[in-house]
Amino acid sequence: MSEPPANEVPVLDSIGHRPYALPTGQWRMTQRWNDLLFAHWPIPLEQMQALVPAGLEVEAFDGAAWVGVVPFWMDRVRTRSVGENAHSVPSAGSFPELNLRTYVRSRATGLQGVYFFSLDAASLLAVIGARTLFHLPYYWAAMQRSTTYGNPDSFHYRAESTIRYESRRLLTMKDVRFAASYRGLGIVADASPSLPDSLEYFLTERYCLFTGRGGKISVGHIHHLPWPLEPAEAEIRVNELPAAHGIALPDRPPVLHFARELEVYIWSLEGEKPPGAV
Repeated sequence: MSEPPANEVPVLDSIGHRPYALPTGQWRMTQRWNDLLFAHWPIPLEQMQALVPAGLEVEAFDGAAWVGVVPFWMDRVRTRSVGENAHSVPSAGSFPELNLRTYVRSRATGLQGVYFFSLDAASLLAVIGARTLFHLPYYWAAMQRSTTYGNPDSFHYRAESTIRYESRRLLTMKDVRFAASYRGLGIVADASPSLPDSLEYFLTERYCLFTGRGGKISVGHIHHLPWPLEPAEAEIRVNELPAAHGIALPDRPPVLHFARELEVYIWSLEGEKPPGAV
């Protein structure tokens, strides 16, 4: 039986930054996300709207929709089915993941969240579980991640570390590849929550995800502390994800952010209900 992490109660009690209350009921899964690169590009709003379910409205910032490619790796994956106790997941406790996403609002409830076009993961068990339990578009992929550490005597030791990341989708008609090297440019102690009305806030401070199935929209709530974002730099050598899902990137550099780690709690999917519905 797994013991809950020491920081579980503080994270779940820290809710003042949320745009709405915590969901009722028990969380289903918890994970720690590590070494995240947020790479974002503006996309014409009408083009993006055509790619999401009708029940979702694509949100704009500075007059454009935004698509994000987010490589990271997770660990401390625990899940629970009944009762208070959570258990680690054999063979899926730590693995890389790569997301392609945009930002939407529910037409039924007004909730703002994330819509995923794809989620590639190195754990086949995680892919099967997420497709079954959360109906999310997960794909199995061959993935490699390594970190080159900076000078351990340097004050900026962690900021000087570089992550090398590669992914190739498996069991699909076409190989969908991604390859990049990236690093954060800040100091962990200096990372601070983004300000409301900023682009950083728009792109990251989202506390639910949406998925469409059979013409119906489901929502999955999540909770975490505010993102501790840093500026970032990246060399993206290959990025075939957007084109594989009908998205043409503009000929401009992406907007980049980096986060070192964040503990996340995830609730089970539920069907959307308009305000006042029972």
